[in-house]
This record gives sequence, C-alpha cells and structure tokens, in this order.
Amino acid sequence: MNNLTVLERKSIFVIREAYAQFKNIGVLWSMGKDSTVLLWIIKKVFSGEIPFPVIHLDTGFKFPEMYKFRDKLAKKWKINLVVVRNEDAIKQEVSPVKNNRFLCCTKLKTEALRDYVEKHKFDALLLAIRRDEHSIRAKERYFSPRDKNFKWNYKNQSLEFWNFYKVSSMKGVHHHRVHPLLHWTELDVWQYIKQERIPVNPLYFSKKGQRFRSLGCMPCTVPIVSNASNIDKIIDELKGTSSSERGGRAQDKEKEYMMQKLRSLGYM
Repeated sequence: MNNLTVLERKSIFVIREAYAQFKNIGVLWSMGKDSTVLLWIIKKVFSGEIPFPVIHLDTGFKFPEMYKFRDKLAKKWKINLVVVRNEDAIKQEVSPVKNNRFLCCTKLKTEALRDYVEKHKFDALLLAIRRDEHSIRAKERYFSPRDKNFKWNYKNQSLEFWNFYKVSSMKGVHHHRVHPLLHWTELDVWQYIKQERIPVNPLYFSKKGQRFRSLGCMPCTVPIVSNASNIDKIIDELKGTSSSERGGRAQDKEKEYMMQKLRSLGYM
C-alpha cells in the first residue's frame, strides 16, 4: 500500500465519520487544488456524487481564471454549487485595496459564511486545510468545534487518539469544522493530483517564469518565480524548496498572531 492510498483512506474515514455524526453538512470550495482534491475524494466516497451543497465564498476579487475553472468543473461534476456573497459589505465597497486585510477577510468571507450557515442550519462544514500550510492551522483537530459567532477556542480542544473522532459536547458549540486533509502535505496533494488526474486551475502552472502556489483574492496574492509548467515539474520543484507555500498570500505575511486572530474568529 503506497503513501497516497494511506492518506486517501484516512480522509475517507473522516468524511464517513462526519456523514454518520452530522445531519446537515456543507463543503467549502475555494477552487484551489486542496479543496478540489477534497471534492474528488467525496465523489469517491459517494459513488461519483457530492451529496452536500458546495459553497464558494465569492469576495468579487478572485482571478478570472478561478471563476472560469469553477463554472466549468461545477458543470462537469454536477456540483450543487452555492455562491455566497456578503452583499451589504460589497455595497459598502469593502475591499482588500481600500480596507485592512483583517476587516476585508472578516466581512467578505467570515461574515458571509456565518450568515449562510445560520440561515441553513449547518451543523458541520468540510474544509480542505492542511497542518503544514501554517503554524496556526497546525493547531486544528479533524473535528473542530465553533460557537455561534464562529469563534474557535484553540486552547480548549478535544484530544483525538487512535482515529477516534467525537462531536464535541462542550457548552456553546454551534457547528463543527471537519478537516479530512489535515494530515496531507502540499507535495502529497500534487502527487495525488497526478495519480488521479484531477483537474486544477492553470494559474498553478508557470507562465513567463512565474506561477501561483496558493490562490486567493487578486490584490492579496502574488506569484512566485518558477519554471514549473506542468505537474511533474511542480513536484520536482517542491522536493527541492524550503519556502512557505502561502508566502505569496498577504494574510500569511502578517504577524502570526494576526492569522491566529483571524482563524479564532472563523477565517478559513
């Protein structure tokens, strides 16, 4: 059994546990490689279908290639796509250009999701975060409780031993974040994409000596210098790099406590 099979099986186990323990589940899709891999694995679990609403938090500042990729894949995979926007914040012209990034992420992402979760009474959300992305994400559990205001108490979390994942019974829990890819690395994801032939956004591939390792809003995301123009070259590049995957994301360049504050308030 190869490493990718082991990783996949654990992710499938987490997804099945979530399906067994929660009544109303949604899955977040950023159109990035990780969340697209998560959708692929969900399709494997449920015989080619995704039985959950697939939620895209649209800030209005994504790259055109991301919207094109979203619409094409949603049609091909017959995804029940839900586009969620904070229309009030958009009308107020909240943006990563005019406002500080903490306020922008809170208004356009966290509050948009909070309102949608409350409206549709989700008790769990599936997300594609990984421990190796950021030191703050490394504090997450597979089943991570949030309160009504989306706050995450990272100092008080249930222990998870021997693949035993339990819905938190702590007072004030509103819903859970479930992270089936928590144990994967960036390299694992790309090797799995190659093995499974999963479609990915073309922004990941080098063009004129630059490519994106992580995708976000246009004003907050910069490319890296790279000649990796296909999956094999990306894999080779990752094997020889020590730089941070999210080094081109503005939120991750902020002081560490700022990312921790964002995540404690519900940021993805």
